[in-house]
Amino acid sequence: MFTNRRDVQIQWGDCDPANIVYYPRYFAMFDDSTSILFETAGCSKQEIIHHYGLVGIPMVDTRAKFYISSTHGDWITIESRVESFKRSSFEVSHKVFKGEALAIEAFETRVLVGRHPDDPSKLKSAPVPEDIVVKFMRG
Repeated sequence: MFTNRRDVQIQWGDCDPANIVYYPRYFAMFDDSTSILFETAGCSKQEIIHHYGLVGIPMVDTRAKFYISSTHGDWITIESRVESFKRSSFEVSHKVFKGEALAIEAFETRVLVGRHPDDPSKLKSAPVPEDIVVKFMRG
């Protein structure tokens, strides 16, 4: 599967009073990394939403394992990839490296969501289009 790597410098606002990255800030970085992953694969999240008439691609599950902390000024590398596609959802993994060391492993599940055809005030999952899957199958 297609993988994207990006370097991120930890900013002052990412840190708590102990100068360690406050964990919710990592989840914002992971959300950005998923968006960048899709853009790099050739299908931005906004394009997918507009082209397929979706409402969004919400996260329905997330978790992380923290091994090494980071502080203001540190550089980290976030490696992101779609691990699998299901009917209307997909699994993304993020590995954060501090130098060569694995600092964090994070996982998220996202679902494609559109309006319910019988009641537009409700939401309904939408199938993942095959052309999106194909874009991620390249190495």
